[in-house]
Amino acid sequence: MFFQHVYDKSLAQGSYVIGCQKTGEAIVIDAQRDIDIYIDIAKQNNLRITHIAETHIHADFLCGSRELAAVTNATMYLSDEGGEDWQYQFPHKGLKEGDIIRVGNLTLEVIHTPGHTPESISFLLTDHPATDKPVMVLTGDFVFVGDIGRPDLLEKAAGLAGTKEDGAKQMFHSLKKFAALPEYVQVWSGHGAGSACGKALGAVASSTVGYEKIRNWALQYSENEKGFIDYLLADQPEPPKYFAMMKHLNKVDRPLLIDVPKHPKLTKEQFISAYEKGMKVIDTRNKVEFAKGFIPNTLNIQGNNSFATWCGWLLNYQEQFILVAEDSQMEDLTR
Repeated sequence: MFFQHVYDKSLAQGSYVIGCQKTGEAIVIDAQRDIDIYIDIAKQNNLRITHIAETHIHADFLCGSRELAAVTNATMYLSDEGGEDWQYQFPHKGLKEGDIIRVGNLTLEVIHTPGHTPESISFLLTDHPATDKPVMVLTGDFVFVGDIGRPDLLEKAAGLAGTKEDGAKQMFHSLKKFAALPEYVQVWSGHGAGSACGKALGAVASSTVGYEKIRNWALQYSENEKGFIDYLLADQPEPPKYFAMMKHLNKVDRPLLIDVPKHPKLTKEQFISAYEKGMKVIDTRNKVEFAKGFIPNTLNIQGNNSFATWCGWLLNYQEQFILVAEDSQMEDLTR
């Protein structure tokens, strides 16, 4: 079995490439929008991306599953759980509790794990040439290392009143399924420390079911549903404003971005002209350097790991803007 965890530090977001080395088939789970990395991994390891899956309709980033499917002709496997309001609105192969995805000699069993979102699913992976026992569970935003997915995003970010209490109750019961898994099973989630999808995510990439049963606060409330719900809903950080838009775009049919756009470098005259016409200017320098001197009315968003999150929070999706950055930074920032 081939397994690679792909981690985007700017979003603290994890995706996965898992392949059967005998047949050359591979599945990508929760792909980021910059899909070149998966194409490269597959080529380097003599794999073909034949399956693409998601654990849920994401709110914190624009998922690249459809771009990847367009390039590879792979089949998309997406949740059909959660009820009428939580269905993907574009062609895919629907998944329900107990369904099996076969990738060569590997199988991924679908477990419906609502709570973070109603349609959320996890994948229980078995590597059959090695053993018929499961080896890992890919939990998405259900269970993190040391934490669980927050159920309040639909209410706070998308304005769906009353959903956080229902989500918390669903989460409590979903955790029963998780706790029933063998304790040796590895846990690989969709986020790490720094993500806004929980409030106490651990910094390490993976765990085991047994370790989480000992250390994860959420699994200490197995007989106290009210205490669990109260603690889960308390002190959750404010979600970025862009979450509602990401949730919408990941659910509906939308234009695809197959190639990374090439952004023009402006001349001094072009910059001044755009600036004087009121185009927003984003200065990506360190805040200390920015404070020493800046162009009036420019916005300082430092070019660090939080750059994409702050841009999503502060910028209007319909407006053009100019980035001020070193040439060496530009590709990384714009990707």
